[in-house]
Amino acid sequence: MISIENQRQRVSELEIRPGGMLVQKRDFNSNPSFPTIKVKVKFGSSYHHIQINSHASFGELKKLMAEPTGLHPAEQKLIYKNKERNSNAYLDVARVKNGSKIVLVEDILSKERRCVEMLTNHKFQISSNLLKEIDLEVNKLSQEVGSVHVKACKEGRVSEKEVDDLIELLMRKLIQLDEIEVVGDLRLQRRQQVREVQKQIESLDMMKLQYCTTLNSKNEIGISKNGGFISTTKAKQNLKPRQQCLRILKETPRNSEPVVVTTKWETFD
Repeated sequence: MISIENQRQRVSELEIRPGGMLVQKRDFNSNPSFPTIKVKVKFGSSYHHIQINSHASFGELKKLMAEPTGLHPAEQKLIYKNKERNSNAYLDVARVKNGSKIVLVEDILSKERRCVEMLTNHKFQISSNLLKEIDLEVNKLSQEVGSVHVKACKEGRVSEKEVDDLIELLMRKLIQLDEIEVVGDLRLQRRQQVREVQKQIESLDMMKLQYCTTLNSKNEIGISKNGGFISTTKAKQNLKPRQQCLRILKETPRNSEPVVVTTKWETFD
């Protein structure tokens, strides 16, 4: 009996010809004595004399014609005996001989598709790089937001200007994200970044309510002249700073209703 490994080896040694016939796969390295032929390829008003292995494929001939014509192999059509030849077809099977004439024409549709694909890939790469840059900047701002939280927990107060500056920087990141053209997987990536920025802004808004106030009641507010800090005395009496901090950090805007309705968010697709 023939083992399974031998059967697999035999299958791997077979290939399908353009006509659908199953034959033994060619190995040019095992038999380097295949003759070399010279074919005449007409492109426009020019003729190119190309030396190529007689058992090579039309696809290999296209690769040789890429440099003299300036056309990518995918943008070429090879016509032999008034019939367009597939890149996987072999020269000897098509009965191409020494001195045979082959016509090369530019495949306009393939060229347009390739240009569109290259342009799309270029835009995708640009958008991807921009999202990565913004993601790094948002991570830095998130660390600053965390530092402000820690400071507020320890001191029971926070600089309103510092909070507003962070909110402004985060809002600018939202605008930058909105201006990026995204397609495919980048849509989800941008949406996640937008949610992260919104989360940080909402966190800062909550912190302003907890540790800052704009009321001018002297009985409820103690204003520090050093650094422009504003602290709420009632908040200190009801909750210690560490308890306040713990309650804020446990808030999750995604799973609960928004505590702060100061910002109307726009959803980015």
